[in-house]
Amino acid sequence: MTDVLLSAKNLSVRFGGVLAVNNVSFDVRQGEVFTLIGPNGAGKTTVFNLISRIYTPTTGEIDYLGPHGMLNLTREPPQNVASLGIARTFQNIELFEHASVLHNLLIGRHTHRNTNIWQDLFFTPQTRQTELKSREKAEEVIELLNLQHHRDSLVAGLPYGVRKVVEMARALCTEPRLLLLDEPSSGLNVEETGDMAFWIQDIKNELGITVLMVEHDMTLVSKVSDRVLAMNQGEVLAMGTPREVQTDPGVIEAYLGSIDDVSSLRRETTFTP
Repeated sequence: MTDVLLSAKNLSVRFGGVLAVNNVSFDVRQGEVFTLIGPNGAGKTTVFNLISRIYTPTTGEIDYLGPHGMLNLTREPPQNVASLGIARTFQNIELFEHASVLHNLLIGRHTHRNTNIWQDLFFTPQTRQTELKSREKAEEVIELLNLQHHRDSLVAGLPYGVRKVVEMARALCTEPRLLLLDEPSSGLNVEETGDMAFWIQDIKNELGITVLMVEHDMTLVSKVSDRVLAMNQGEVLAMGTPREVQTDPGVIEAYLGSIDDVSSLRRETTFTP
């Protein structure tokens, strides 16, 4: 399909005797928010690590529509991923804490540098132009995510919720075609999670960036996701709209136990005056 940005085909990963991902296949379409859900240990982050080339699949492959056409992502070295238009955030925030928000965002521009060490050393006109363009892009992202008040603040002094937004902002500064968000609402309160939903929708609608997300908060998943893939024990359970997946018996059982167990729990917790 021409609208497919990324296609995972029969992915499996084995760590010693543990099969972490088993024959997982899915397509991510251009311009959608595609979310992976599942209990802890389901294999969601492992799939993320395959796409970002931290891991190499034992079997299977990933096709990706890069700047110059479709390519086999599993053959690309990890250092090429960002330049191909794939950016990611991490469940555990990875920022330079003793640098300012602006400097962290400018680090995300490294894939767009087209100058050499001598041009940078003598600050040639080309270097100056590159620096100006990087600053303009960083300021655009700061405005989009409402980070103006934190622009010059050190990351170490920022609240956790703001740090999560800064990490997403740095990823956006790479100008990705595909943005990988690893549990963006983790550690956020209800208000911050609502803001995160708003920004994810803006990233999709205003910037035209495709989003592939791992998330546990089903309220956020329902608000922003076009399609959802549910996993359990490294395998695909169900795929469809958020509502279709949340009402799937296999998904309910994976999260809450068997249907009989859920019915029994409901009877036991029903309030009778």
